[in-house]
Amino acid sequence: MIRKARIQDVKAIHSLLMHREEHDGLVLPRSFSQLYSHLRDFFVAVDDQGAVIGCCALNIIWENLAEIRSLVVVSGHRGKRLGRKLVEACLSEAVTLGIFKVYTLTEQTGFFAHLEFVQEDMDALNQKVFADCLNCPRFPDHCNEVAMVMVL
Repeated sequence: MIRKARIQDVKAIHSLLMHREEHDGLVLPRSFSQLYSHLRDFFVAVDDQGAVIGCCALNIIWENLAEIRSLVVVSGHRGKRLGRKLVEACLSEAVTLGIFKVYTLTEQTGFFAHLEFVQEDMDALNQKVFADCLNCPRFPDHCNEVAMVMVL
């Protein structure tokens, strides 16, 4: 099941984002403070027992732009379309909010291309988009991320 994150999910989301070996370091870790401040951005996937097995966030950047980020699905639950469902929940919320351009910075270009995101030159996105890049251990010399955009 996919649902909006709740306060009791923060520790599980934090664990997902901090276990870099689980997702090959492809997402930025987030502090508890960041998660509590941005909890309303998150959707979670939960199993039949209610355990959080995936997460994804829609981060509003500006009046006409939002970012899909922090997408993680526990390895034992991959291949069940949970990543797709999490992204679709975020896209639906973007439309509900009146935001019709969504981007992601990713190394998983095939996954997002399958969802109809298209690659865009990083320079075409506002520099405000890259604020998180400054906190990334791979910035600037070892970043392999690609900007991908969807216009809804």
